[in-house]
Amino acid sequence: MTVSAPQRLALDSLPLESGASLRAELAYVTHGTLAPDRDNVVLVPTYYTGTHDSYLPWIGPGGVLDTDRWFVVVVNMLGNGVSTSPSNAPEPWAGPRFPTVTVADQVDAQALLLEHLGIDRLRLVMGWSMGAMQAYEWAASRPDRVDALLPICGAARCSPHNHVFLEGVRAALRADPAFADGEYAEPPVAGLRAFGRGYAGWAYSRDFFHDGAFRDLGYADVEHVLEDWAQDHAARDANDLLAMMDTWQSGDVGRDRGGYESALAAVSAHTIVMPSTTDLYFTVADSAVEASLVPGAELRPLASDLGHVAGRPGVRAAETAFIARAVRDLLGDG
Repeated sequence: MTVSAPQRLALDSLPLESGASLRAELAYVTHGTLAPDRDNVVLVPTYYTGTHDSYLPWIGPGGVLDTDRWFVVVVNMLGNGVSTSPSNAPEPWAGPRFPTVTVADQVDAQALLLEHLGIDRLRLVMGWSMGAMQAYEWAASRPDRVDALLPICGAARCSPHNHVFLEGVRAALRADPAFADGEYAEPPVAGLRAFGRGYAGWAYSRDFFHDGAFRDLGYADVEHVLEDWAQDHAARDANDLLAMMDTWQSGDVGRDRGGYESALAAVSAHTIVMPSTTDLYFTVADSAVEASLVPGAELRPLASDLGHVAGRPGVRAAETAFIARAVRDLLGDG
């Protein structure tokens, strides 16, 4: 995984929901210029297997996130291989000893970063997939600090169906004898490849495969899709993948807030909830429930045959334009 060099904030002792603490570095990048009154900040948390560079297709002058107007802060999740993660953590947190970092823990770390940057309020928190889960957590846990919320192909909590999907690919990885309960001397390539091939079917939609939409993304055939996902995951650290999965499965804005419904009812941000119409695990049905619970929220489905991948930055122009329209609506850019 090659990424551009981010800035880093040292967190000497980050308290976690589990009761553990973690000495960590939070890696982040900023784009644009912070306004004198610091009121032009957009926060974008990373997603599963994503880094700060993954959002670059959206960021720049005149882009989805227009850096001529907005100061964009992109934060790498703990566990993603750039911020402190199993693959780079010091002992006693290295490898399989890395503690569970919940979605709420991720947002607590990000709040420390914003404090470091002298930022009190966010004009918009947005993200795709796990980025959306963190955005929801921001709006629910700190409603007085978030003006607008755009969760794209994500959810306020990990549903039972989503949890089961993740357990399937987790089991495929762990079944490789080379995984050795996370104490591997060499990458468990067979397990990583199985993980990637299993994930590919969930990432896209039935129509994506049936109608040959994979060709729009440069794939020659279905096997090309599967092999690309296998190769991508074979290059990743297995414990990092599982650490991010632990964060994903922990997601629930209702934890310690009187329940899911009460937590969403407390959100005061101007909100557009944007599921993909063909997402297999962050479904329109779940998003419709969440939109109904957030006061004044709009459910604005992203019509696409790309499944969950419809919301990933820079995949296809039509989806990007739809997301850009929502960003402009939330930021008042006309």
